[in-house]
Amino acid sequence: MKRVLITGITGFVGSHLAELLLSNGEFEVYGIERPRSKNENILHIRNKLKLFEADIRDAASMYRLIKEIEPHYIFHLAAQSFVPHSFTAPQETLVTNVIGTLNVLEAIRHNNVDSAMHLAGSSEEYGLVKEDETPVKESNPTRPQSPYAVSKVAMTKLALQYHRSYGIKTVVTRAFNHTGPRRGEVFVTSNFAKQIAEIEKGKKEPIIHVGNLEAKRDFSDVRDIVKAYLLAAEKCDNGEIYNICSGKAWAISEVLDMLIKMSNVKVDVKQDPSRLRPSDVPNLVGDYTKFKEKTGWKPEIPFEITLRDLLDYWRERV
Repeated sequence: MKRVLITGITGFVGSHLAELLLSNGEFEVYGIERPRSKNENILHIRNKLKLFEADIRDAASMYRLIKEIEPHYIFHLAAQSFVPHSFTAPQETLVTNVIGTLNVLEAIRHNNVDSAMHLAGSSEEYGLVKEDETPVKESNPTRPQSPYAVSKVAMTKLALQYHRSYGIKTVVTRAFNHTGPRRGEVFVTSNFAKQIAEIEKGKKEPIIHVGNLEAKRDFSDVRDIVKAYLLAAEKCDNGEIYNICSGKAWAISEVLDMLIKMSNVKVDVKQDPSRLRPSDVPNLVGDYTKFKEKTGWKPEIPFEITLRDLLDYWRERV
């Protein structure tokens, strides 16, 4: 059995990755949980996991954890990942994401463990993409548009530098937008789905509050994304960056229309200025050719099914 450590196991992507690894039958799955957190995403599999209380921002706890587990694979997913929050809490975002990543890398180095580390980067690293640069390849310049994106660029740089300087086996993926059941309600697709579910139950007036509907994003299903993460750790070249995406862009207005059509309610749409970012990326669609050629991966779950599963998830909870 290969030992796998997932930082951020209690989060949206981490919980889906844990499910995938457990279903595989070849992995012992270890995870980090923070004291007093609810961890609702993993309640259904908690008894199958080996969980430790630790914090990636605490270097000593990461050193002890990695020394004890000696993981074969580390999936580093833990992060402050909500872009708008990074504008209001830039210091928290940078400390959690950058220093947290440094602590994981240093723990691997000082313990001299033979761990392969997968770092979950982000398409937000590309930032301001010019019209003639889409679909975006890994070689595209990074022009981050938020403190979150800056932190992700720094995380990527650290992972690659530790590979070159110390031989640590690091692979970076830049996943474009992904969604599905258990997506946090602050994220756009999940927020829309929750609002619709609340309207259906009569718990909210029939008005959907929105931010920028003109932005275009490349969406994938989280269940496809975690399959890609496992392939990245097992098959990809160390010290390399790989895009993971669908290769298709959806305007946020199209996403909203699809969700509304899946419902039987009539709604009005109202823009909320507080949902607008100080700076936004107008169009972000990726090219995953490099990753497909290396692993054979391609997205399998249609976006319509992803959205329906997300809407049903909220219908069960509101």
